[in-house]
Amino acid sequence: MPNNGAAAGAGRPKVALDNIRKSYGDHVVLDDVTLHVQQGEVISIIGPSGAGKSTFLRCTNLLEMPDAGRIRVGDHEIDTSQRIGDKQLERLRRTTGMVFQSFNLFPHKTALENVSLGQRRVLGRSKEEADERSRQLIDRVGLSDKYDAYPGRLSGGQQQRIAIARALAMDPEVMLFDEPTSALDPEVGLEVLAVMQELAESGMTMMVVTHEIEFARNVGDRLIVMADGGILEEGDPTEVITNPKKERTQKFLRAVVHR
Repeated sequence: MPNNGAAAGAGRPKVALDNIRKSYGDHVVLDDVTLHVQQGEVISIIGPSGAGKSTFLRCTNLLEMPDAGRIRVGDHEIDTSQRIGDKQLERLRRTTGMVFQSFNLFPHKTALENVSLGQRRVLGRSKEEADERSRQLIDRVGLSDKYDAYPGRLSGGQQQRIAIARALAMDPEVMLFDEPTSALDPEVGLEVLAVMQELAESGMTMMVVTHEIEFARNVGDRLIVMADGGILEEGDPTEVITNPKKERTQKFLRAVVHR
């Protein structure tokens, strides 16, 4: 069930993306896109390939630098029309944890070492503190028997769960997921989706670019449909999926729900 702890429209948004624009040469990827996310809200973002979904997500923590717009996560705000200093950029990025399609684990380090490394380098935790936190998070994603396993000995789903633990270890205010199950077999992907559902139920603020319509319906608080560089439609997931208002949304959902 959706996370009822999120009260859409109540109070100051946890994430505010205002008038985000992004182009590559003459190709407009994002055209003046605005989205506000409340504390504890789970936003699912769907849409056809080339809609700008992943670019929009990556603009949230400035892995992609917008051409224009304002971004705020928690208390950290950036106006992209102004010069952005390295410390300002680092502070914003530390508010978010990101999980990608590819797992990006260090192959020569164990699961425990992969989760601990960022804590020691960025947060300044001691090895003992970092390892203790890492064990807690690896336990949380259901892999307590894999502390000493190297990525090559883990399945794709296990690697992705370690990647989630690694992102959580940095104590983010918001979690960003970019198609986290797209590289996994459906059965293995369910393991990852179960971890994401547990995070949602715990009150984590989340933005999820996904092709998993049932996850969007059952876990998300709000569904965003993107197409042609903008937000085409948004609202309650079940309502948008079963009763889309825009013809473009109807066409896209017919293709993905009934395939």
